[in-house]
Amino acid sequence: MPGFLKTLRLPAILCLTLAAATAAYAGELRMATTTSTENSGLLKVLLPKFEAATGVHVHVIAVGTGKAVKLGESGDVDVVLVHARPLEDAFVASGGGIDRRDVMYNDFILVGPAADPARVRGQKNVIQGMETIARANAKFISRGDNSGTDVMEKAYWKSADIDPKGKPWYVSAGLGMGEVLNMAAQMNAYTLSDRATYGAYRAKTGLDIVLAGDPRMFNPYGIIAVNPAKHAGINYTDATKLIEWITSPAGQRAIADFKVNGEQVFFPNYGKALAGGK
Repeated sequence: MPGFLKTLRLPAILCLTLAAATAAYAGELRMATTTSTENSGLLKVLLPKFEAATGVHVHVIAVGTGKAVKLGESGDVDVVLVHARPLEDAFVASGGGIDRRDVMYNDFILVGPAADPARVRGQKNVIQGMETIARANAKFISRGDNSGTDVMEKAYWKSADIDPKGKPWYVSAGLGMGEVLNMAAQMNAYTLSDRATYGAYRAKTGLDIVLAGDPRMFNPYGIIAVNPAKHAGINYTDATKLIEWITSPAGQRAIADFKVNGEQVFFPNYGKALAGGK
């Protein structure tokens, strides 16, 4: 009889263990996202609204887009909110990410010292702006972290047929956007920034926008669920809830209403055709 009871008890114990793990896991969503959504203050506005609507708590890991996608690829998060379309498309094509949706956009800007020692101000072509900085040997701080901003910056240098690596005026920081803006201010340097993070750091850094408005500086954001068929333990249910909410009228309105110093810095675009420009 004791052996029979043990045989019955084992499946019951396994079921209880699984149920406990599921209960501990339910209501917790792991999201990897770009530092711009964190540094700008956007997530502090959006996530409480989402949590109030759904009861789902979001644990945020703010890193560069490249690292965020890698966290998705390894199954260490449930959803990613990022801004580097080539990396996003590769993640989905590999089967690691599913259900990608456009969420919003803003733009990249070149910022630098108010004195503008390289004389970039007034130019409208971002490639020419990068060439001007290089010709002047003006200090430039790169994110150097494979973030969406870093990927775009490298694309600009490539288009300009310039390899800045190893140049004395070029600093690869390996840091988030806010830290790089602070470095640029301290070193009297230029950098490429997203407009939202710059807006949040403008007063403390004193940096000026020296070039903006080139259609190549368009900066779209997408949200992608991690494929639960690829990894055990993915909270796909709550990832879907976040994707549905952030692309719903309520989520899109919350994005549009968010402002930094009175200026709208993110523009909702779910369901809108915006191919590389505003």
